[in-house]
Amino acid sequence: MTVKHARLSSLLLGATCAALALFESAQASAQAPAGAAGTPYANMPALAPIGVRPDRYLPVPAEDRAPPIDPAKGYRLQPLGRGLYMVTENAYQSMFLVYETGVVVVDAPPTYAQHLRAAIAEVTALPITHVVYSHSHIDHIGGVTALGGHPVLIGHEETARLLARAKDPNRPVPTVTFKDRYTLTVGSQRLELSYHGIAHEPGNIFIYAPEQKVLMVVDVVFPGWMPWRRFALAQDVPGYFAQVAEIDRLPFETIVGGHVSRVGTHADVALQLAFMADVKAAAAAALKSTEPGREIDPADASNAWAVFDNYIDRVVIQCVNAVAPKWQSRLAGFDVYIWDQCYAMEQSLRID
Repeated sequence: MTVKHARLSSLLLGATCAALALFESAQASAQAPAGAAGTPYANMPALAPIGVRPDRYLPVPAEDRAPPIDPAKGYRLQPLGRGLYMVTENAYQSMFLVYETGVVVVDAPPTYAQHLRAAIAEVTALPITHVVYSHSHIDHIGGVTALGGHPVLIGHEETARLLARAKDPNRPVPTVTFKDRYTLTVGSQRLELSYHGIAHEPGNIFIYAPEQKVLMVVDVVFPGWMPWRRFALAQDVPGYFAQVAEIDRLPFETIVGGHVSRVGTHADVALQLAFMADVKAAAAAALKSTEPGREIDPADASNAWAVFDNYIDRVVIQCVNAVAPKWQSRLAGFDVYIWDQCYAMEQSLRID
């Protein structure tokens, strides 16, 4: 066979294989019910998208692995300065502050409110006199009634409004509310409460212990970890970005984020800011460079929702591909929620 004939045979073989693949794909599409999963998008990331079960998730970086919990106790107690402690079961975090005649609790997740009582008993027999609500969500304050007694309940006026609407007996409406700032002075201890606008949800406050230089802001900063899905379900994504930047400017030494296993530092806040900036830049670039209407069946061109879904999916694929090489080994849980973050970012950039 001549070189010319060999090249021709090779081209014919390639064309035949390509035609066969197209025929098989079309046949499979014709047999599949409408709405079923089809051919993957071009450049689909290896990281499993939302709704697809990974056989195994990416490993948590060593520095972000949780210290062990004593199974007999079910919690871990960490001193944060004079009279101030964090309690965690390596998923949720609360604080309590001991003063001369009592204890102030900050948040009481229903999953371990009983652990809070046990943790306090390790330190003092003084009664719980005050509970500060970080915000209204049940997963952070739904265990307050399990603490017992009749503590003074303190929260933002928006938190009071939301709890009055919820009518949840496990989340009593706060008895003391404020609009902008409130200083809780008990004995020789002090907590400064302040409101900085909507990010995670209305009423989510900053709780600062000035002597201990500890700041608690819940569901905004996640030291060492990927934020919870869609920037922790932020009701205001630009507000969320602004609030993380504001936190970075405050004079704390330790930050308690309300979730996962460890406290954080300014370095953790700076790391999250850098990640968020990269997601925003990647989503913005993808929105500009992605052409609507590609990789969609012409029969669906009149379905406006389908056209947008196809476009947004391909924007998000570009976003995930852009940030994964830099960040997937630096943030714990990166693969769990990176798709959520890119979807939330493109949505915010288009409509906020």
